[in-house]
Amino acid sequence: MEIALEQVSARHAAARAAQAPALQGLSLRVAAGEHVAVIGPSGAGKTTLLQLMACAMPPSAGSVRLDGAAPWSLPRADLQRLRARLLLAPQVPPLPPRQRVVTAVLAARLPAMGLWASLRSLLRPSDIPAAFAALERFDLGDKLFERVDRLSGGERQRVGLARALLAPATAWLVDEPLSALDPIRARQAIHTLIAGAREHRATLVATLHQVDMALAHFPRIVGLRDGQLAFDLPAAEVSSERLARLYERFEHELLGAPASPPAPLGDPLPPVLMCR
Repeated sequence: MEIALEQVSARHAAARAAQAPALQGLSLRVAAGEHVAVIGPSGAGKTTLLQLMACAMPPSAGSVRLDGAAPWSLPRADLQRLRARLLLAPQVPPLPPRQRVVTAVLAARLPAMGLWASLRSLLRPSDIPAAFAALERFDLGDKLFERVDRLSGGERQRVGLARALLAPATAWLVDEPLSALDPIRARQAIHTLIAGAREHRATLVATLHQVDMALAHFPRIVGLRDGQLAFDLPAAEVSSERLARLYERFEHELLGAPASPPAPLGDPLPPVLMCR
């Protein structure tokens, strides 16, 4: 799927009137089948960008086009069909806690299924081998019949990624897919995600907090800062100087360290926490 944004601005529904838009006058084109990583400090607008691409929210200005179609001018039924071709994978997957992992993974197929087939699939998983194969690629095959609420945060995140391998989507929009994973699991997950997108010939746009992973695995890097495009370059052209400017005053995020070290054990809590 081809994605084109022209001079888009977007403001969250809950944002205050005086608050700056999350995105301001941003133009970006992603070709069908292309793989792009989006980086930038917290509050740069990365998640909002994915939500615009996924038709989860309309822009307040500018235009969004998916394969040439303007989603928000389509009839409701056509918009729903278009959304079925989009996979938005949030940082925290919305998995029902009491659901079995096999059902949660197979739910990725629901957009392409009719009502009765969907209900049957939720009550009785219809393709257990496919769910197992998708989970196994993320080293989660042994969790097939586990309940979601018994998984760790990192396991839930990988279950969310496994859903992409079964989805009928032609565009995968993935938000911080490695945030709960250790370095070894993160490398495995990003390699599997990219390989899966390539096999499905899907467009992949992923926001990443791990800049080193973005540079190592994606051919194109988009840098966002304060809701605006800072750069759009091949990975080989993203210099340390550009990264330093992008993360100015957010150097801890570039280095992967917390904003400030935790208080030593036994120290009093900061006043703001003591009052809670």
